[in-house]
Amino acid sequence: MRRTDLVSMQFNELWRLHEEITKELAERIVAEKRELEKRLAQLNRSDLAGKVDASELSPALAGSTSRRKYPRVLPKYRNPLSPSETWSGRGKTPHWLANALKKGRKIDDFRIVHADKSSE
Repeated sequence: MRRTDLVSMQFNELWRLHEEITKELAERIVAEKRELEKRLAQLNRSDLAGKVDASELSPALAGSTSRRKYPRVLPKYRNPLSPSETWSGRGKTPHWLANALKKGRKIDDFRIVHADKSSE
């Protein structure tokens, strides 16, 4: 349909056309959603059968898999100004350590010395 045809149409005709388009779009969206759900179900079935590795799926599709449980890690570094603040060396560097490193301190200055379990 040409734009000039739309401009020359009466309000009631335009509104009827709008309702028809809205209805058609809603039906197509529902059909597309059903198709995507079928594909997702197929992916989940093949994942259960071991055909698809969960790491190959996007996080949204792999939502049914649980997160890997990591063992607890002992802290390796301690804030001397606030001994309750520790860091295991994993993840983002804490602010207190990052600020101290910027001021020229060395990371070994904050290292916690653990008793060696093999000497028992």
